[in-house]
Amino acid sequence: MIAAGTATVRVGLLGAGRIGRLHGELLARRVPDAEVAAVFDTDGPLAEELAQQLGAAAAASVEELLAADLDAVAICSSSDTHVELILAATEAGKAIFCEKPVSLELGEVDRALAAVRRAGVPFQIGFNRRFDPGHESVRRAVVEGQVGTPQLVRISSRDPQPPSLPYVERSGGLFLDMTIHDFDMARFVTGSEVEEVYASGTVRIVPEYATAGDVDTAVVTLVHADGCLTVIDNSRSAAYGYDQRVEVFGSEGMAVSENPPIHHGVLVTADGSLRARLPGSFTDRYATSYEREWRAFIDALRDGVAPPLSPEDARAPLVIGLAARRSVRERRPVRIDEVSGS
Repeated sequence: MIAAGTATVRVGLLGAGRIGRLHGELLARRVPDAEVAAVFDTDGPLAEELAQQLGAAAAASVEELLAADLDAVAICSSSDTHVELILAATEAGKAIFCEKPVSLELGEVDRALAAVRRAGVPFQIGFNRRFDPGHESVRRAVVEGQVGTPQLVRISSRDPQPPSLPYVERSGGLFLDMTIHDFDMARFVTGSEVEEVYASGTVRIVPEYATAGDVDTAVVTLVHADGCLTVIDNSRSAAYGYDQRVEVFGSEGMAVSENPPIHHGVLVTADGSLRARLPGSFTDRYATSYEREWRAFIDALRDGVAPPLSPEDARAPLVIGLAARRSVRERRPVRIDEVSGS
């Protein structure tokens, strides 16, 4: 395990696909006090290519990577591999950064997180939106009492293009793949756990999603332990770009995180005003938050403190998502304790 005050945190990258490449490039080029020391992917040539670009070694196996001189691992492989990789990393005593979700199965999540707790290794789940400066400002306004007592939260989350049917079939569906970020955001900005979920979903964009038992358009109402209500709306296809907004309305005011345009230039003529469009992908919209989540993780390791997201933060949004799926299927509100297993 890493010793507090270590100069450079050496990270092993597990997964060299799109999200692994994003994390690897951030670690190698944008995050001080961190470096990518080794890369592994089941696609050997892909791992070798990325390792060469990042100045890292290409490992021939997971075991070889974990045996290297590393302080932490970044699990950026397909979701169905996360649990076994977490178990292997805990056995090796490595700090763990894991992309969401740990698993789509709650029992598997619990198995992995139990191993993390037994090993006592630092762990952080990749809910990067917590580190978006706008969303973080909403949370800060709540913590500092500027909006008073939170009463209503509104979250809009709309993707520019719908994913392919094969992706939807293996992703766990809208609630466990997309809305899971919004469930985490609801917990984050309110500071209150969710006790009940009522979800409505329909297919308005891609008719084939119905064959996978999924929806592409949804509205979810969450009832928090402190009585606050959160309303989330989701769409798989927003023609105007990547739409992500968070609002907390409270007894003393309101805090809002709006969409950032691709630039802040404005054209004003006799015909009106023209502003820049919204970002067209999550990597553009959340570039800053991905960098800041890594800085927070690396800083925590170097300072010898717990990372800002706990194992419970990896579990709770999945439970809410499972409740939302049941709510749509059974057309009723579902209490969290019906699906939480605890």
